[in-house]
Amino acid sequence: MKPILCAIAVLVISLMSLESCKSKEKQGLEAGEETLASASERVTFTYREITGIGKDSLYNRRDNSDIIKVGDTYYIWYSRMDSPITAGYWATIWYATSKDGGHTWEEQGMALDVGPDGAFDHSSVFTPNILVRNGKYYLYYTGVKPTPGNRDKVFENNSENDFTAIGLAVADSPDGPFKRVENNPVLKVSPNKEAFDSYRIDDASLMVIDGKIALYYKGRSLIDGEKGPGLTKMGVAYAERPEGPFVKHGEALQDKSHEVLVWRKGKGVATLASISKTLRYAEDGMHFSLLQDSLANIPKAPGLYRPHLENGNPEIEPPGWGVSMKVENRQAFFVRFEMIPD
Repeated sequence: MKPILCAIAVLVISLMSLESCKSKEKQGLEAGEETLASASERVTFTYREITGIGKDSLYNRRDNSDIIKVGDTYYIWYSRMDSPITAGYWATIWYATSKDGGHTWEEQGMALDVGPDGAFDHSSVFTPNILVRNGKYYLYYTGVKPTPGNRDKVFENNSENDFTAIGLAVADSPDGPFKRVENNPVLKVSPNKEAFDSYRIDDASLMVIDGKIALYYKGRSLIDGEKGPGLTKMGVAYAERPEGPFVKHGEALQDKSHEVLVWRKGKGVATLASISKTLRYAEDGMHFSLLQDSLANIPKAPGLYRPHLENGNPEIEPPGWGVSMKVENRQAFFVRFEMIPD
């Protein structure tokens, strides 16, 4: 009897072990996310007013780029509109500089005006971002043209045929002049109306991964109509050179990501998703797992100081500080924020 009992005991233990393995497999991503989150620094956000591009009765400023440092000077680019217009669909791109780590800024002038009549960016240029590569300054931006068929040749901001595209202008200096590349725009909406980015693409955010240029962006689908802004998703396209051509990954990387913010973290990429109020991480830059959820008081349309954009300098972890938008009483202006570990 003892050998039989022993065999039964071994069988029971084996079955229990098998069920335990199946349970872990069933947990899948959740288990991985929990492990990753426990090893991650949790963050909160604090804010301070700034001068130069803060509250202003004449102009509204929004949707700033990430920040780079050239010599002893910090640079930032952004959308500027005449007050009381607060939407970036009627903007041009301006820039400002700071000598004290982003507390005090001085507006330097327009960096990029709208494109010529008939161009994809004839109505507005907005949501810029920057990448320094091989001694050149690459200014990515979103452009729109007047609504097709509009009698007054103005942009309507509808949900049917006001398509956007991502353009690129290049300069030898952060102070310009920026000139549009020949193959402008460098990224267009998908021709498949079912795709997540068939209606709008916007918010370029750059990363260099294994020597390739990764252009992260948000997309809206044509089939979502007026609900589109709340259903935006984040995608990515890759190129061998900053000028492109860019090839899209195809599928969305994460949903509920209306504003795109990415930065280097360890060997991978971290991102803040504004609608879901989460921080996520992907070592390969594509398959994101949860770092932190239920974030409170998150920055609006933020840009970080990112040394990684300065010709591949190492990234600061955590990213530390940046500039984000605030809207009060039909005024859009900038504040400085910090990401503070709990």
